[in-house]
Amino acid sequence: MSAIRYLPVATFATLMGSAGLTLAWEKGAQVFGLPVLVSQLLLGFTLLLLAVLGSSYLVKFLKHRDAVCEEFNHPIKISFFPALSIGLMLIATALHQYQAQLALILWAVGAALQLVLTLTLMNIWIHQSRTQVNHTTPAWFIPIVGNIIAPIEGVSLGFLDLSWFYFSVGFVYWIVLKVLVFNRMLYHDPLPQNLLPTLFIMVAPPAVGFIAYQQLSGGAFDVFAHILYYTALFLVILLLTQIARFARLPFFISWWAYSFPLAAFTVATMLVYQHHQTLFFQALSLIMLVVVTVLIAMLAWRTARAAISGNLFKPD
Repeated sequence: MSAIRYLPVATFATLMGSAGLTLAWEKGAQVFGLPVLVSQLLLGFTLLLLAVLGSSYLVKFLKHRDAVCEEFNHPIKISFFPALSIGLMLIATALHQYQAQLALILWAVGAALQLVLTLTLMNIWIHQSRTQVNHTTPAWFIPIVGNIIAPIEGVSLGFLDLSWFYFSVGFVYWIVLKVLVFNRMLYHDPLPQNLLPTLFIMVAPPAVGFIAYQQLSGGAFDVFAHILYYTALFLVILLLTQIARFARLPFFISWWAYSFPLAAFTVATMLVYQHHQTLFFQALSLIMLVVVTVLIAMLAWRTARAAISGNLFKPD
């Protein structure tokens, strides 16, 4: 039971990565006729992961509430709590075609929790003086920009105006937070090693924003859509130029920050291919699907090894 005390809230990022990969394979089945069975198996695994992580963290809350409060009061760790609400909304999106009613429940719970956490985090940032420049990391995008994910399923469920509300909050504050994150990286201490993978989170806002805007606009591929997608593409290229730096890092649970942003970019690229039907976007879509699949398989293996060895359940 003592190991549960040190179960990091950042582990919920695995839920985002698994759900993102599920959606990427679902889209691959629609666009390229890939086997539907793969996305179905991934969905089953993601639901199992939700049950295991949810129950484990609930035990931590019941038995070691002080440890949960410590994470919630931590200026960096608190940003990972919305990974659960985001995961619920992503699972709802993947589940919609099989269980629309259950998808509605999961989306409603996830969206409500996301809004509560967004308001909580912003109140903390505004009113608590303990927040410092070095606490600013790309992980700050999770609680605020995570709102952009809500319209992906919200529109399908018929909540158009509510989806625009979430999209507006996420998009506007993405711009604000991006300035703050770049200010920290340019003019202050560099990110510590265990937070370097969170740089990939920067890909998620424009990539997810593009997918959400496609839902909200009925599939319009206008100027705004172009800006969102090509911003995401540039960030992927920028981070790939630093691949040697990332490859030298020891394994941290923060490595899961690679997963969901790249899965979201994969789905976005498939949507672009549906519009342009060019060989470039076809190849890029399939390459990204292979890359993100291999990446998440490797992350799952490394995380399982860390959990079995007990390295996952250690105090920082």
